[in-house]
Amino acid sequence: MKLFESLVIAIRSLLANKLRSSLTMLGIIIGVGAVITLMSVGRGAQAAITSAFEQLGTNMLSVMARSPEVGGIAGLSPAFVTPTLTLDDAKALEGVPSVVAIAPVNENFVEVTAGGESKVAIIHGASPEYQEVYNYSLAAGQFFSDRNVAYRDNVVVLGSEVASDLFSSNDPLGQAVKIKGKRFTVVGVFEPKGGAIMGVSLDNVVVTPITTFQTKLFTNRTARGEDAVQSISLTVASAEAIDEVRGEIETILRKRHRLSADEKDDFVVVSMEQMLGMFQQVTGIFTIVLGAIASVSLLVGGIGIMNIMLVSVTERTREIGIRKAVGAKRRDILIQFLLEAAMLSLLGGGIGMVGGGMLSFLISRVEIGGITIHSTVSPDIVILAVSVSVFIGVASGIYPAMRAARLNPIDALRYG
Repeated sequence: MKLFESLVIAIRSLLANKLRSSLTMLGIIIGVGAVITLMSVGRGAQAAITSAFEQLGTNMLSVMARSPEVGGIAGLSPAFVTPTLTLDDAKALEGVPSVVAIAPVNENFVEVTAGGESKVAIIHGASPEYQEVYNYSLAAGQFFSDRNVAYRDNVVVLGSEVASDLFSSNDPLGQAVKIKGKRFTVVGVFEPKGGAIMGVSLDNVVVTPITTFQTKLFTNRTARGEDAVQSISLTVASAEAIDEVRGEIETILRKRHRLSADEKDDFVVVSMEQMLGMFQQVTGIFTIVLGAIASVSLLVGGIGIMNIMLVSVTERTREIGIRKAVGAKRRDILIQFLLEAAMLSLLGGGIGMVGGGMLSFLISRVEIGGITIHSTVSPDIVILAVSVSVFIGVASGIYPAMRAARLNPIDALRYG
């Protein structure tokens, strides 16, 4: 029996039981769709983070407080860290060679209201150098000054997304917004920047003088009772100077914090490249876990194919006996049933691929709680999902096909 004839017989067999074939494919459809959708969300998160760090620039270092007894990423999380950095630390780093600009930064989430509108955004308490360090451009107004920092003025600069959501097409300059019940005056609006980190847009930001942040919004003190700074960001003249600047920073801060030679640093100096690597590692693991969870559906779909193929062998025992009696070889029967299993998984994989692509597209248009969910469907994800589905389908059909091929033609003709 030729391959083409086996293919025709397989198609006829599947079409003869449309409902059963459709239900059998359902597991593969759901599995492939889930793999493509969830892995696309993971890839989208990676792409968004990479884009955001590119927007911030590569010649940048961040100094953050760190608890020596807590390692890894948790050691950098505010929930695990005792504040150790201050504004004086930032000033002490101004004389480091090759440092172009320094911006101490505190941050938190707040609800910003204006009129009848409200918006949850990230608020940064910073110095005037923030604009240069974080590579923001002004669309209107001006950034706050050193005088505003010295007098702890209630002024803010809004990200483009915040300005648009609160004031729509109206001019926000000079308007008042409320943060934690306190009135702030809008003195500037940033140009749209684009990009996001962990789903949070870089345009969903509000910036106020760091002294205002420390004394009027979120008070946080070091063990010595000084107003704490969460991080100090520095722009370096060139990528080649980053290692040298890092060494200078460590020397100065260890001396200021009076750390002995055998004591670990109570801070950490991280480059943009290192931070990007950490985030990519986390999102990479996240993507793999999502793919593994979704793959369970493919396994269930494979079991469904095996089950229905075993039923099909039982139902078509006499048919198998007749074909063997007229000259069909064991190989022909084996190929026929394998083709049926492969077609079920391939067709189910194709439908799942389309469904997963459409669902990923819809997800990328969704915004939940101000956080945009990004998804990126790449060819390798699609190829992987469909290939695995076909492999599982064929693997699931091997045992039923071998069982059909081993049937004795005389016993098969007597069946039923």
